[in-house]
Amino acid sequence: MKKVFKKISIFFILIILSILLIYVSDIDNLPDSIIIFEGETLKLNTIFGVNIETEETSNPNIEKIDNYETITVSAEAQNTQELDCTGTINLSVKVLGKKVKEISVNVIEDVEVVPIGDLIGVKLYTNGVLVVGMSEISGTDSNKYKPYEGSGIEEGDVIVEINENEITGTYELTKQINKSQGSDMAVTYIRDGKILNTTMKAIKANDNTYKIGLWVRDAAAGVGTATFYEPKSKKFASLGHGIVDADTEELIDIASGEVVTADILSIIKGEDGEPGKIQGSIEGQPTIGTIYKNTPYGIYGHLNNISALFIDKNNLMEVALRNEIQVGDATILSTLENGKTKEYDVRIEKIYLNNNIDNKSMVIRVTDEELLNLTGGIVQGMSGSPIIQNGKLVRGFNSCNCE
Repeated sequence: MKKVFKKISIFFILIILSILLIYVSDIDNLPDSIIIFEGETLKLNTIFGVNIETEETSNPNIEKIDNYETITVSAEAQNTQELDCTGTINLSVKVLGKKVKEISVNVIEDVEVVPIGDLIGVKLYTNGVLVVGMSEISGTDSNKYKPYEGSGIEEGDVIVEINENEITGTYELTKQINKSQGSDMAVTYIRDGKILNTTMKAIKANDNTYKIGLWVRDAAAGVGTATFYEPKSKKFASLGHGIVDADTEELIDIASGEVVTADILSIIKGEDGEPGKIQGSIEGQPTIGTIYKNTPYGIYGHLNNISALFIDKNNLMEVALRNEIQVGDATILSTLENGKTKEYDVRIEKIYLNNNIDNKSMVIRVTDEELLNLTGGIVQGMSGSPIIQNGKLVRGFNSCNCE
């Protein structure tokens, strides 16, 4: 009897744990922040018992949001409320009346933009230095040391201070390490947005310099495609995805960045299992703008010299809302030859209207024979190529899965 009771107890415990896991996963999959256009429909799906309610808006100019006072979303009902005023709306995710998460919804003005499609070069400079590797140090006594051991620092962390001195790059880091002369150093670093502190002692190496055994980087560079330009603000968006570090695969937290022109050197055609790429050069190219944000959805900045790109300010078009995008034919703008931006045919195969979590909101297929002959499909460097359908910008590549 006791064995039967024990089995039943274990069975019910497993059921309860499974239900808790389902709820935790559902809540965790809800995004922390959402950006939508004025008039766009917001859809959030949750399971039974998880409620989403509006809080006070953080924009004092918003007194009331029509039809959006309280939202209750369950397995049987899906929220399809339309937001028709700009500003920030905070949503509370609640379970059994208790707040477990907050979602910030930024409703932005529906503006007209100019699609670009030009290849550009980007240079990013980090806040502090990014740890990308670790290695042993040979001391002056010929012994091997790992100064970072026990410090808690890992690959992907960003060192921002040593002994309360700001670390702005690799030069400043080396300077502060040598200045310590092997004494204890107070190190401040950032991991997942949290500021952490530790201590470390540098080792005098065979070349009579002090080292801590960390490989670091303070900049990244590459080429991609500019998506659109907004003439009034001179802002632009590019890539359609964020720039991640090649070693840590983490989104790079930037302090600043530059936009430069780029020259196409060659195009490596993509094949089955092998993505192609545009090989470009940014060496010695003039700076035409600045970058202020690197996000999972792309990089954003200001263009100061649009004459260096093929931007026709008269070619303004609206940005399509999600519910305006249709399965069917569309085109993309891309530069595959220096000095020439062309429009190529594609087809939107699937649309994920409910996806507010990442930047994969559609599946497209390349149908243009010329593009297929040149590249074999979508290749590295074309990320950000603007998609156009029915005279509206549907946003850029890598807001989609491409075939």
